[in-house]
Amino acid sequence: MIRVPQVRVVDEEGQQLGVMATPEAFRVAQERGYDLVEVAPLAAPPVVRFLDYGQFKYEQARRDREARRHQRSVDFKEIRLSPKIGSGDFDTKVRRAIQFLEAGDRIKVSCRFRGRELTHAYLGRDLLLKFADQVKEHGTIERQPLLEGKSMSIVITSTHKPRLQAASGPAEASSRAEPVVAAIVAPAPASSATPKQVQTDGAAPAAPAPSAAKAAPKPRATAPAVQPAGDR
Repeated sequence: MIRVPQVRVVDEEGQQLGVMATPEAFRVAQERGYDLVEVAPLAAPPVVRFLDYGQFKYEQARRDREARRHQRSVDFKEIRLSPKIGSGDFDTKVRRAIQFLEAGDRIKVSCRFRGRELTHAYLGRDLLLKFADQVKEHGTIERQPLLEGKSMSIVITSTHKPRLQAASGPAEASSRAEPVVAAIVAPAPASSATPKQVQTDGAAPAAPAPSAAKAAPKPRATAPAVQPAGDR
C-alpha cells in the first residue's frame, strides 16, 4: 500500500503528469484501467506509474530469466593423483580434466604423499607438471606446484568459455530488475449472480442428472398354492 500523501505520477505512455495527491493518482489510474505501482520509493516525492501490475510482474520475471540464461558459472574441480599412479589411471584422470576444462571450469590437481614418499616430493612435482603438459591445449597453469603438508597441488585455468548457467523457473525470479515497494491493485467487481446451467444457441437443454437413489426392488412373484384333489 502506498502510504505517502503525494506522489509524482508517470502515465502508461511514460509522460509525467506531475505531483498529485495519492488518492487522486489512484482515481486517475482506475479511470484508465491501470494499477498504481510505486517504481522509485526513494525519490522525493516517490515516483508511481500507471501499469498493469500482473503484466509488469511477468515481464520482470522474464527479464530475470534472460539475465540468468546469459550468466556463466565457473566451478572449481579437484583431481587427485598419487606418486605411484599407473599409466592407465593417469590417462583416465587426464581425460576427465579435459572434460572439466572444456566446460570452462578451473581444476586443482593434487598429489598426496604417504609415509616416506614425502622425502621424494620432486616425483610429485614432476607428475603434476607432466599432467599440466597433457592438458595444455585446454588450460594454462594458474599456480605452480605448491607443497602443503603431505600434499602438493597445482591449479589450472581453462582457456574455454564457461558454460551457460541453466535458467530457472519463474517461481525463483528475484526482484533485482526494478524496485517495486508497493502497488495498489484495483479489486475486480464481485458478481452476485449465482451461476446457472448454460444453454448454447440452438442446442437442446441438458437433461437432468439421474437420481442417485436406487429404485426399490420389485416383489418376487410366487406360484399359486395347489389344493389336494380331495378338497376340490
